[in-house]
Amino acid sequence: MKNTHYPLGIHYQFPFVDRKEKFQILQWLESLHPLWEMRFSEHNPPPEGDQQRPLLRPVYWLGNWQFACLDYYHPPKGIHHRCIKAETYPDFLQKLVDRIQFIAKKRFPKSFFPEKWKLNTCLINFYGNKLEEGKWVDRARVGEHKDFEPGPVGSISFGERAFFQFVQGKSTLGEENIIFSQWLEDSSLQIFGGDKWKSKTFHRVQRVEDKKKELIGPQITGFQTRRINFTFRYVPEEHVYPFSAIPQDLQNDIRPYIMELGKNSSYFKALLSH
Repeated sequence: MKNTHYPLGIHYQFPFVDRKEKFQILQWLESLHPLWEMRFSEHNPPPEGDQQRPLLRPVYWLGNWQFACLDYYHPPKGIHHRCIKAETYPDFLQKLVDRIQFIAKKRFPKSFFPEKWKLNTCLINFYGNKLEEGKWVDRARVGEHKDFEPGPVGSISFGERAFFQFVQGKSTLGEENIIFSQWLEDSSLQIFGGDKWKSKTFHRVQRVEDKKKELIGPQITGFQTRRINFTFRYVPEEHVYPFSAIPQDLQNDIRPYIMELGKNSSYFKALLSH
């Protein structure tokens, strides 16, 4: 499809995933056991004025796992012991990733891509309602943030559509700080890259619709998923660490998560036996 009505550095394609691919992915997703992660840990305590809290949504990572309590990958200083080697992509997902990489290189200037760029990391976000004190609370949003992994980012959406925005700065200025907005539809692809969209602006998921009244994905205790998003990024291989290669105190911080993952994943189970 043509991309002429989108600014340089943003590509949107709908549909991108066909019905057969979507069925296969949703079926595979039902086999996952996403984690509820806490933002901080013993060796990465909350900064002054902040407090320990869970993430707004369950998550799962492929390629490498960026545990929230280790803090996220943030060059140039935040690169060591942030990314733990995780499960590889299933073959059917790798085929989609190959297509995304092809499209990105076709659509974007070479200057957007660091050397050895490839989408070797995937964050799977589960958006929906969380059961809190007996009530279902809508947690289907993400506040202003940046993806600091170098190079373009690819994103595939499933389920209810989401209202996605790029904003100029973390502020409460209102509408005037919104640079670009769009709806991300079920089975769509979004790619963004370049300094403007990666470095100079923040992005957020402002809201997720609740019109289809359809739940998707795995069964998660106390949570109802109505949208799932795959975000593919690039982390240089030298910055992805085996679990056994990070400092002992950090291993201890994430060991409970590894143990939880190991209940259903042979890969993570094996990590604890070494």
